[in-house]
Amino acid sequence: MSSRMPASVRFSLEAFARRGGLEGPHKDGWGLAYYRDGDVQRIRDPEPAAHSACLRFLQDRPFISSAVIGHIRRATQGSHGLRNCQPFTRELGGAMHVFAHNGDLDAVRLRTRFTLGAYHPVGDTDSEYAFCALLEDLRLAWIAEGGRPPLAARLAIVADFAAAIRALGPANFIYADGDALFAHGHRRMHDGEGPRPPGLHVLCRHCTQAAASFEAEGLSLRSAPAEQDVVLFASQPLTAEPAWQPLGEGEVIAVRGGRVAARVPADR
Repeated sequence: MSSRMPASVRFSLEAFARRGGLEGPHKDGWGLAYYRDGDVQRIRDPEPAAHSACLRFLQDRPFISSAVIGHIRRATQGSHGLRNCQPFTRELGGAMHVFAHNGDLDAVRLRTRFTLGAYHPVGDTDSEYAFCALLEDLRLAWIAEGGRPPLAARLAIVADFAAAIRALGPANFIYADGDALFAHGHRRMHDGEGPRPPGLHVLCRHCTQAAASFEAEGLSLRSAPAEQDVVLFASQPLTAEPAWQPLGEGEVIAVRGGRVAARVPADR
């Protein structure tokens, strides 16, 4: 989620449970990352969402944020444990960076293609290694700029990285740097089939003062009376409304403050 104004973000335990251990295969942990006061509040749990007391706590005490990334894990690579639960976070250039990946990359080819330097994984997943590789690609631009590079420069690096890892397997990811949120759609499993596109969907909403809220299965947003812009990304649409749009295979979208700021088309 990216929003113009901070919103109270509440996740439904029941809906998370259906996706996180009761009905689906995603039972190997979960995590949430909220941007707040220039930092990131991250909560992760290796237990299935269906049985997580930590998630019950968050349901009763929702955080306020204008950017949130959540992930429910199905372990395709890496052991079961906290260190392999997403989202992953790192500091670069005085900003907190957050990354979540849905896919399954060829680990040998990934490590051959990308040599790490300043950043190394704590766990043993392809996803965290990919995040460290992305930060290596971004690091020189941040150092040269003496801080956060222009959005166009960051988007170009993210898009080039996305193109590189698409050749290694399903590579849907969401990445945020405290200013913008970047989403890359590729391929994912569909009811046991696949992988095939779409890998991600996007919904853009403008809420008036009378209705600065959003309700969906598993997610509730509330903001103070004010006009609100919200962009939501999800593997599958959270509601039945037709405004949900699939990302093209290989498309990258950058959003800021609840609005789409730039796009790199799938066929670039």
